[in-house]
Amino acid sequence: MQNLAGKTAIITGGASGIGLGISRALLAAGMNVAIGDVQADAMERATAALGGEQEGLLVAHLDVTDREAFARFADAVEARFGNIHLLANNAGVVVSGPIQQASASDWDWVIDVNLRGPVNGLLAVLPRILAHGEGGHILNTASTSGLLPHAGAGIYVTTKAGLIGMSESLRSELEPQGVMVSVLCPGPVRSDISNATRNRPDNYTGSGYVATGGPTAEQLPDWMMGADEVGELVRRGIEQDWLYILTHNEHRRGLEARANAILAALPDRPENPDLNASMTPTLYNPIFAAEIERQRNSH
Repeated sequence: MQNLAGKTAIITGGASGIGLGISRALLAAGMNVAIGDVQADAMERATAALGGEQEGLLVAHLDVTDREAFARFADAVEARFGNIHLLANNAGVVVSGPIQQASASDWDWVIDVNLRGPVNGLLAVLPRILAHGEGGHILNTASTSGLLPHAGAGIYVTTKAGLIGMSESLRSELEPQGVMVSVLCPGPVRSDISNATRNRPDNYTGSGYVATGGPTAEQLPDWMMGADEVGELVRRGIEQDWLYILTHNEHRRGLEARANAILAALPDRPENPDLNASMTPTLYNPIFAAEIERQRNSH
């Protein structure tokens, strides 16, 4: 989707943090931007921060865990702007702490928002993109935690790793149909995600963790990346059809160690030529070589 101007984007969780940074960048690129969010005061602040009510901006309530509501939201976006070209599954939440303290409600809430939310987005929007035939893009906001798991975030890591795998699989399937897929894996960014429990619905009560609240985006250190910088990086990644959008080169050592650990675990035995011939699609995916070439050409 090299030309964004005049096209339409849906951004979930787009009223604050990384979502607001993406919204700002895509609006500046000339897209119609439809923000779906659950936090009323954040939606008011986002509208003001983006220049107030305007022709190319729609800000409305959306609970991504509600599949029917997502479909209605997509209907409203089409009624306002016409064809939808970009779905940014950005809404996300987190709980942190020892996994043995996690309740069923903790698992349900994070999985419902972080994984089922993007699934609901796909079900509501992907058929519309494929139907109009103008091409499109799916962006899933995962995390470097999905690539480099760490203690104390088991539920969050589970969902973000799932989003990365889903994005890679969708890229393989949808690119030939004119729909590109990217996965955003941000590192430390100044956002309010550590205070996600402020939006936890009553039907997910019974957390195993004590809600202490974290620092606001304004209270986080300056060495963390700003959300607007992430938004601009996302805009560039969408325009250049990147599969992976990463934010911090500091993850290189960890990513190399993980890749080497996986390779080291391969068994020491000869390859079976019959297996190689019969199972090629599950043994090698050309999207990775294509992404290496694409990234080389874009830097």
